[in-house]
Amino acid sequence: MSALAWIGEFLVLFGTIFYFLSTLGLIRMPDVYNRMQTATKSATLGSLGVIVGTGLWAVGEGLSIAWLTKAIVIAVFLLLTNPISAHALIRGAYKSGIPLWEGSVVDKYREHLEKKASEGNVSEGGEE
Repeated sequence: MSALAWIGEFLVLFGTIFYFLSTLGLIRMPDVYNRMQTATKSATLGSLGVIVGTGLWAVGEGLSIAWLTKAIVIAVFLLLTNPISAHALIRGAYKSGIPLWEGSVVDKYREHLEKKASEGNVSEGGEE
């Protein structure tokens, strides 16, 4: 077995551990905002590890370099889209009125909205 295959196996294991941590975050966190933050970070790292690891593993086992190329393209796409989609989901949850956990001590987004409202900069429809 080549060094690339070993590195690929390690990255797949690394990604699987992050998937497990993501699952724990979904179970342990108190509200939708904390759950989403935990799950997004862990699942992004988990996906990157598994996808790039699979590409390296395939090349290490003698398959075409196209496996690695495709894996890297998919990994870059996930790296760019996972945080953006999580942000959109969290913002939608906040705007639809899902409350923060009662133990939350800081709500920077509410402070931002209140500051905008006091300055009169909120455009029609509530978008800023």
